[in-house]
Amino acid sequence: MKDIIIAIDGYSSCGKSTFAKAIAAALGYTFIDSGAMYRAVTLYALRHGLVAGDGRVLERQLVATLPRIDIRLAYSPERGASDVFLNGENVSEELRLTPVAGHVSRVSELAEVRRRMVAMQQEMGRRKAIVMDGRDIGTVVFPQAELKIFMTAAPEIRAMRRYQELLAKGASATLEEIERSVRQRDETDENRAVSPLRKAPDAVLLDNSHLSVGEQLAWVMQRIRQKQEEI
Repeated sequence: MKDIIIAIDGYSSCGKSTFAKAIAAALGYTFIDSGAMYRAVTLYALRHGLVAGDGRVLERQLVATLPRIDIRLAYSPERGASDVFLNGENVSEELRLTPVAGHVSRVSELAEVRRRMVAMQQEMGRRKAIVMDGRDIGTVVFPQAELKIFMTAAPEIRAMRRYQELLAKGASATLEEIERSVRQRDETDENRAVSPLRKAPDAVLLDNSHLSVGEQLAWVMQRIRQKQEEI
């Protein structure tokens, strides 16, 4: 069967990343973790003194060094996940450390950094055998993806899932607050000036309101086989 690109978009709290990682593990595909890519840029910035003592990112200097930053992801059978390589070095473990987490939001909001990451992601797509999730993957990053999936679920169900996650972590929040936040996030995502959340015309809809992860995997594997047979 031929390798394909699988692009997954959809609303918040639909379990897109969990779903994408499960697909990648089942197929032995590389999961493009965009968050890990931004953390890798942040690690590079920290290592090269491009973050000031007060936490400011030295934007001009960082943008100037972007051509020297190479990030690659490769599926690791041992971990059942993608390893992240920064200029040839496996930095998967270091990306989880506190210094990176504390600065990544400032780095990821830079327009030039975002453009560079999208270009890298598109280059990875040339080799196929990848899965990526987000909110503009099938419309902006990989409009040529062989299989595009748009995930949704009822807002109240997504709110309940998020509520249960927070309870398990010991956090306090009311279900009403979370559902209000979910609906506000939907409105924000749909009305962003840049790359708003949209279902690509050729994407298949997956409403997982009442589906388990196993049922979702069975659903997607059938469609993957169909796509592989078509090409």
